[in-house]
Amino acid sequence: MASTGLEVVSFTVAILGWILELVACVLPTWRVTAYLGKSIIVAQSTWEGLWMQCVWQATGYVQCKVHDSMLALSGQLQAARAMTVLSAVIGILAMFVTAVGLRCTTCADVGRRGKAHIVQAGGVMLLMASVLVLIPVSWTAHHVVRDFHDPGVQTKQDLGGALFVGWAAALLLALGGALLVCCSCPPPSAPQGRPPYTMQPLTSCSQGTAPYRAPPLAGTNGKSGQPVREFV
Repeated sequence: MASTGLEVVSFTVAILGWILELVACVLPTWRVTAYLGKSIIVAQSTWEGLWMQCVWQATGYVQCKVHDSMLALSGQLQAARAMTVLSAVIGILAMFVTAVGLRCTTCADVGRRGKAHIVQAGGVMLLMASVLVLIPVSWTAHHVVRDFHDPGVQTKQDLGGALFVGWAAALLLALGGALLVCCSCPPPSAPQGRPPYTMQPLTSCSQGTAPYRAPPLAGTNGKSGQPVREFV
């Protein structure tokens, strides 16, 4: 019962991580304009995401524009797009696989051991999804920090909120996948094959038939086996 409850909790944590991964993928705040001056009055701010670029005005007006051509994007942005989309696809497949193998479901009649293997496969897929979302988020954060400290870069950018959401999503996906793999250990299987051969004890003479006795020779005493003497 404890393992069943832990499976449900792990599955819920993984679902939450997958939802946060979708939010991080859609949000346009992967890179935001950094303000280093002393003035607190900001006219506008620029946000850059995987799919669009937005400009926020001081009046509260936000105008966004989707990236025109995928081929015109940088290799870093194209790789980040591919990894996040692949992470979302693997995550949703892992949800279906894990739901089939949970002990509280009756989707598949494969026995307790078979269900444990299905849940472990779903956990491994969630770990893969976690790595795929962690790589582009950390990679983008590295480039933002490097450009921020580069004196040759004129326009400074800062870490956006989508990056922190992506890190949280990677953490929850990894936690849910690891718990599913660890808490769904299959039960030990019964030994297969023929049972080992056992020696049966020999029965004593008193429990069975009488031991075999050879017939007496002619001209001898049947009891002692000594020759019979004849007295005239």
